[in-house]
Amino acid sequence: MVQKFPPENTMSKILVKQQLSKDVFLMKLEAPLIAEERLPGQFVIIQVDEEFGERIPLTIADADKTEGTITIIFQVVGKTTLQLSMLNINDTIPVLVGPLGKPTHTQKFGTVVCVGGGIGIAPLHPIAQALKQAGNHVITIIGARTKELLILEKEMGKIADEFIVCTDDGSYARKALVTEPLKEVCQRNPKPDMVIAIGPPLMMKFCSETTRPFEIFTQVSLNTIMVDGTGMCGGCRVNVNKEIKFVCVDGPEFNGHLVDFDNMIARLNSYKEFEREAHKCYLEKLIHDKEVSV
Repeated sequence: MVQKFPPENTMSKILVKQQLSKDVFLMKLEAPLIAEERLPGQFVIIQVDEEFGERIPLTIADADKTEGTITIIFQVVGKTTLQLSMLNINDTIPVLVGPLGKPTHTQKFGTVVCVGGGIGIAPLHPIAQALKQAGNHVITIIGARTKELLILEKEMGKIADEFIVCTDDGSYARKALVTEPLKEVCQRNPKPDMVIAIGPPLMMKFCSETTRPFEIFTQVSLNTIMVDGTGMCGGCRVNVNKEIKFVCVDGPEFNGHLVDFDNMIARLNSYKEFEREAHKCYLEKLIHDKEVSV
């Protein structure tokens, strides 16, 4: 069998840019080859600075084959996402690779609970959409720390048969973590047939622990460090059912009851200091360059 590699677009133009909240941005990118092949659950890897930049994975939040575009939604947390947020319409991204990862398996399962936390609501959107189109009864739960961090509320509400919104601080809708309404839904008779949870690692861990006693299959989408996106670097490795898996080629979706979240979180935290330092140095460079230009 011939290995089919994803297309790599160079100089992908930014067609639309929107700021959804303080640190969250939406961009629509010109990428006809990726738009043609993309399926729900897949992602791209981008590189903002072709010479010195790092490569980061971003989920494809939407795609339009007719327009030849894909939509990405990202949160500014480090140097690369800060650089990306500073680009504007008609600017170009030098490296865009995708679609990567295994797509979400969608069929008529019955009742599916889709749980999204924070920026994880973005990759959940096309999955919930596909599950609804497959004939499922979709219960959607979305949450964020505070009201201003909630994204895609209207879009997710349109898809859902039942829609629950939470904020940790109670600044909007129901004051609760997403695991609280999730447990209530799991206690129903009959119970849901499947749960899909996407968000911060701790949120996905506790969603998986919430559903475990009810023996409801729970699928999570992991957001690990990646470099090449083809299984060669090993940076995205995780333990699933005591076996090493690579998120970029074996995932990004796995059975949440089998994922070693503690190991995954520890690996992610080991890079935090380097991320903060890179972010700090880049900000200092921006300030220096601005002062010199003045």
